Formats: sequence, C-alpha cells, structure tokens
Amino acid sequence: MTPVVAVAGIVFDPEGRVLLVERGKPPGEGQWSVPGGRLVGAETLAQGVAREVREETGLLVEVGPLSCVVERMGDDFHFVILDYLARVVGGTLAAGSDARAAKFVDEAELSRLPLTDGLVDVVTRARAMYATWSSTSRRSPR
Repeated sequence: MTPVVAVAGIVFDPEGRVLLVERGKPPGEGQWSVPGGRLVGAETLAQGVAREVREETGLLVEVGPLSCVVERMGDDFHFVILDYLARVVGGTLAAGSDARAAKFVDEAELSRLPLTDGLVDVVTRARAMYATWSSTSRRSPR
C-alpha cells in the first residue's frame, strides 16, 4: 500500500485550549483529533492545512511551522501526517465536512475524550513550540 501524505493544523486559542474535531468517517470515526486530511492536487502543505481546518471547523488560520510528523497505519490505510502549528485569523467555529463536532478543549477535557493514538504527546509537543512561535512571530497583514 502506498503511503498517503496528509496534513493537520494544531490550533490553540488565547486560553491555551486546543482545537479538536470528532471524526465522522473512518479511519478514526468517533475519535477526537486535530483537524486534517489528505493533501490534494497542486496545493502546498500550508494551503492544505488551511483548507482542512476551514472545511472541518469553519475557521480561517495562519499556518506556522511544522510541529511534528506522525504515521498512522491500518489494514487499509497508511498516512504520513505533517502537523503544523496554526492560529485563527477569522471564521466562525462550526463542525463541517468530515467532522461530527468541533471545539476547543482544555487539558482536563482532553484527558476525558476518546482520542486518536498519540494525540496527547503531539499536543504537548506542539504547545511548547507554540509558545515560542507566538512570542517571536508577527501576524501577516490581511
């Protein structure tokens, strides 16, 4: 099986909560994860992240640096997922496309949700990186 390139956006709000979606389709149906999906057509990685976050949550984001790379494999899929930091620059939060629900969650709620494998570690690493990115970068003019 040929690996498929996928992208995801790890988004934190000003209170430090992370944006999650409840998956509405396999793989991972019913589990919570960061918004993301397959890279399509001739889009760049950043364009793919922004599109996936918009489609699944209704939010417009500025895409930041690569946070980590994860690999998900099952009997009928093999995804190589590039997780990027991102921050909200517009839109209205609402589940869409492949998501059953979308919301920002704090660390306590994160520990109570059915999550995709390894998500807590991914979010923990991203949170540390986000603090540095947020303090050293400026928002792009819009």
